[in-house]
Amino acid sequence: MEPMTLAPTALSLRDVQGWKCQITVPTWKRLHNGPRNGIRTFAAKSNERKRRKSQSISKGPTLVSEDASSSSGENPTTSLEVSGHDVPNDEKVSVAPRNAVLQACTLTSGLLLAGGLVLREVSHFACSNGWPVADPMDLSFNFEIWHLELVAGLVIVVSSSRYILLQTWSDFRNSSEAANRQILTSLETFDYILVACLPGISEELLFRGALMPIFGLNWIGALVTGAIFGVLHLGNGRKYSFAVWATFVGVAYGLATLASSSIIVSYRVPVQY
Repeated sequence: MEPMTLAPTALSLRDVQGWKCQITVPTWKRLHNGPRNGIRTFAAKSNERKRRKSQSISKGPTLVSEDASSSSGENPTTSLEVSGHDVPNDEKVSVAPRNAVLQACTLTSGLLLAGGLVLREVSHFACSNGWPVADPMDLSFNFEIWHLELVAGLVIVVSSSRYILLQTWSDFRNSSEAANRQILTSLETFDYILVACLPGISEELLFRGALMPIFGLNWIGALVTGAIFGVLHLGNGRKYSFAVWATFVGVAYGLATLASSSIIVSYRVPVQY
């Protein structure tokens, strides 16, 4: 039997080395580029997290990232959750322009003043003709020295009561702040004097000088006109808590007017109110 020999043409060393090169070269590239790609991916994710964090701080809403949603089993998409407590109240309450506030204040004060004067004359005419209403002329515009003590006491009661409510009643505090932002934000320095004085004079003439004599110059009349005064203060960001406060203030003004028989006493207090 002849010995069996292998032909060197079937599998050469060059083919074996070529096969090794085909395996070694791509393996080296993958090992070489793998850490670099991982660093790039980590840097990109880090920058994305910083950008989302800055957006969440500047805009206020809570930003839920892709990693957090993936870990919780949700879809790996970025979601934006907005809570009502995260939105500032400034965005909820629109600020009235300065011209609109001044025009509304002047027009409303003029109408209330005219209505109070007309109603006083009508009530005086009705009382003179035997109608069962008190004469509004019993409430004069006189001011005496001892009235200063009444005004000081009324200012202390109103101011201290308001301070206590602002500290203890959150709904009243939010209601007052919302109304102040809407009406007072756009005003200038001297505008506050106009807004404080004009409505105060016209309101006191109408409610205490004209309406209260119709319901009676007694505590019942003061209570009824105070309730009407409080209800009409609803709106413009003011809730029922502010109406309760305005009712209390209206009753206090009415009692001060009855004690002094003068409307001037309550004129001097609305600046504090």
